[in-house]
Amino acid sequence: MKGPKGKYAWTATVGEKGQIVIPKQARDIFEIKPGDTLLILGDEERGIAIPPKGAFSELFSVAFQEKEGKKD
Repeated sequence: MKGPKGKYAWTATVGEKGQIVIPKQARDIFEIKPGDTLLILGDEERGIAIPPKGAFSELFSVAFQEKEGKKD
């Protein structure tokens, strides 16, 4: 069954140390390289999400922008 364009689903097995291997196709599509840091978000009701690379720096940029704009 094909999904909508640009939408993907993969499976990963959790190892004894709690590690997962990101499937090669996913690493290629999202340009994930060895040594990259990924942001893992969790919600007990909705599950786990791994936002695109760069989301971490974007999140902090927004947070620091808002903080700098506020007056004490």
